[in-house]
Amino acid sequence: MSYNTLIVSKKAAIAKVTIDRPKKLNALNKEMIQELHEAFKVLEKDSEIKVIILTGSGEKAFVAGADISEFADFSVKEGGKLAAQGQKLLFDFVENLSTPVIAAVNGFALGGGLELAMACHFRVASDNAKMGLPEVSLGVIPGYGGTQRLPQLIGKGRAMELIMTASMISSDMALNYGLVNHVVTQEELIPFCEKLAGKISNNSPVAISNAIKAVNAGFMNNKNGFATEIEAFGASFGTDDFIEGTSAFLEKRKAEFPGK
Repeated sequence: MSYNTLIVSKKAAIAKVTIDRPKKLNALNKEMIQELHEAFKVLEKDSEIKVIILTGSGEKAFVAGADISEFADFSVKEGGKLAAQGQKLLFDFVENLSTPVIAAVNGFALGGGLELAMACHFRVASDNAKMGLPEVSLGVIPGYGGTQRLPQLIGKGRAMELIMTASMISSDMALNYGLVNHVVTQEELIPFCEKLAGKISNNSPVAISNAIKAVNAGFMNNKNGFATEIEAFGASFGTDDFIEGTSAFLEKRKAEFPGK
């Protein structure tokens, strides 16, 4: 499948999705949101793909915000629809994807770009990365989950300050805040993420999918995380992956998970 705003490549059990609008610093627009949805949907159905790495083209930006020209003249109704559709199509979709998604933040991740990185299951940043939610400087607020996911990741007080000041923080500060898991050089970013992805791909994809559901449930007001965990734990005993994993452990060999 070909895309206008993305480059999708595969290597063994790892897929890499590269956002490719370098002249616009990979700014997020409607077409990109739709194409990202389609790309993630296709990759989730690919049984050979165990991990997805999401990054931006070039060395300047992961995604340097949304394309403001697309919504500068929107009405109240149109603005609400923009946020609702974007969250459903992409941000919530990625967060709840059964295949793990690692954000390789290779430069500016601002506004919708940071919101996209936060929707991924975890983040690794290059040492030149800058992150922030500058929306209030435009007279609007983060609309793709930023006011919800940022406090979950770094705490309410720090999130309030970052949103209200519209400030950017460095990758080192993001690491200190817990916004990213690791900081590496630009050259090491993709190889480091591929190494992490390799470790993940050695494990049961069914168990990982259930773990994602259980962890996410703990952050949803209408879900009981503990109950979700108990249910998913019990269901694990009925999977081929459980049979293979326990058999491999007892037989002292490497597990070859069928993903069922």
